Amino acid sequence: MQGPAAAAALQVDDVAMRFGAVVALDGVSFTVGRGTICGLIGPNGSGKTTLFNCISGFYRPQRGAIVLEGTSLGGLPRHRMAALGIGRTFQNLALFRSMTVGENILTGAHTSGRTGLLAAAFATPAVRREEAAARARLAGVLDLLGLGGVANLPVAALPFGTAKRVEIARALIGGPRLLLLDEPACGLNHAEVEELFALLRRIRAQFAVSILIVEHHMGLVMRLCEHVVALASGRRIADGTPEQVQRNEDVVRAYLGTPAPHVQAA
Repeated sequence: MQGPAAAAALQVDDVAMRFGAVVALDGVSFTVGRGTICGLIGPNGSGKTTLFNCISGFYRPQRGAIVLEGTSLGGLPRHRMAALGIGRTFQNLALFRSMTVGENILTGAHTSGRTGLLAAAFATPAVRREEAAARARLAGVLDLLGLGGVANLPVAALPFGTAKRVEIARALIGGPRLLLLDEPACGLNHAEVEELFALLRRIRAQFAVSILIVEHHMGLVMRLCEHVVALASGRRIADGTPEQVQRNEDVVRAYLGTPAPHVQAA
């Protein structure tokens, strides 16, 4: 575990999840410190996406606790997660392709709004204030992610890498305390990965947000993250700095099927 509980953005404690006879998570525990970027790595089938789904309320684990800055997420409905301060992107783009970039991003603001459907239907003063605040935040998010020039274009007209940034912008506009990024580098070329690296550093600095990132691009993870957690077969096999995790024999074995080579002293 990294740091005291008081400094934790997210605490995952003994989380277990099974689907019939398949054990997806087997007592996983780790902590994401406030304001840090934490990488979650592991081979396919190691339980990374299942854990993301537990944190964001898509699944309810059969055992364990998940705590966001002191608030237990156990038993809370999925629609409460954005209001509590969790923003998420998905491995496969989950955007409204016929809507514009700006409209897509604003849907992220609506998920964290405080007014209900009835108030929205009658466009009450509170709803109008929320809409005005969301549009003010939209301008800043568009600028940060370099999307101002395409704000009025439909998402369907965008290159893949730009659409990825739209999804990150939608997760950010609600002002999350914890940002869950599911393979944001997937499908990006080398130049786009470099842009993503710089972008995530800017996001962390400007929004003071903690980031948990699932990613197979090891070069990005090891450069970007201060803290890395490795899973294999639903279990945590390593937890530490990028350097510590890279040298961990269980991690090497999980990825390569062989033990890490031993370097003999000269």
